[in-house]
Amino acid sequence: MTGVELFEGQRARMFGIAYRMLGSAAEAEDVVQDAFLRWHGADHAKIETPSAWLTKVVTNLCLTRLSSARVRREQYVGPWLPEPVPTAGGALGPLETVEQRELVSLGMLVVLERLTPPERAVFVLREAFGHQHREIAEILEIDEAHARQLYSRARRHVTEARRRFPADRAQHEAIVRRFLAATMQGDVAGLERLLAEDVVSWADGGGKITAARRPIVGKAKVLRYLLGFQRRPELKEVSAEIVEVNGQPAWVLRWKWVTAVFVPELDGERVTALRLIINPDKVWAVTNRRPA
Repeated sequence: MTGVELFEGQRARMFGIAYRMLGSAAEAEDVVQDAFLRWHGADHAKIETPSAWLTKVVTNLCLTRLSSARVRREQYVGPWLPEPVPTAGGALGPLETVEQRELVSLGMLVVLERLTPPERAVFVLREAFGHQHREIAEILEIDEAHARQLYSRARRHVTEARRRFPADRAQHEAIVRRFLAATMQGDVAGLERLLAEDVVSWADGGGKITAARRPIVGKAKVLRYLLGFQRRPELKEVSAEIVEVNGQPAWVLRWKWVTAVFVPELDGERVTALRLIINPDKVWAVTNRRPA
């Protein structure tokens, strides 16, 4: 097997690690490309386990990017949300269990933003890819006790912030479809039944598309926000479909040159969070048109 073939055999796994680490499909692709350049220049005869070597390279490239990403995101216009990735085709690996789907959900990626870069690396490698603490310590070049401490802190932070993730995929999609229909039709009673009292809505336009620059908090305010959307005259020209994004059903709304991804987060049968990604630089994985 050639060096290129060995690398391509690991590409999907490397993208999965980088995306979970960075929350950005574009940056994850760039990391994989950087890893290829390093692989191309390496002496393959001295690499005993290519998968382990590439995992270490990708993880450390992500750690470098995370350090500078925090500064950029502090200067971001409005709320920063992860880039949505369609997952029905297996882009992020198998998502057959509740745990697998939760670990790539937008809600989880937002929670992971609160971790330090080393905590995030340890959590992703352990929870999503099943690495042992000894292996993680070797990847990060720290001792095993430190790796365990980082994982313990990361898991505690995640546990405190996570909500119950829907176990029944069919029921989850049925609720999302009802919610979409109620929103598009301006069904006040239907929306009131579906929205949780403490629901929060975030919109990420990145300063490029008009969007709310602060979270909208509470059932009454979110209801007004959704009804305002429904009253807009261009709604008649909007096409809407349900697509699996980050392991969960989401709306993809298209109007002229604008594409928006609207992801409802559920707790039981109530919508507890709404995440609208409308920044054109962030929906490229859905539109298959990466920005120049």
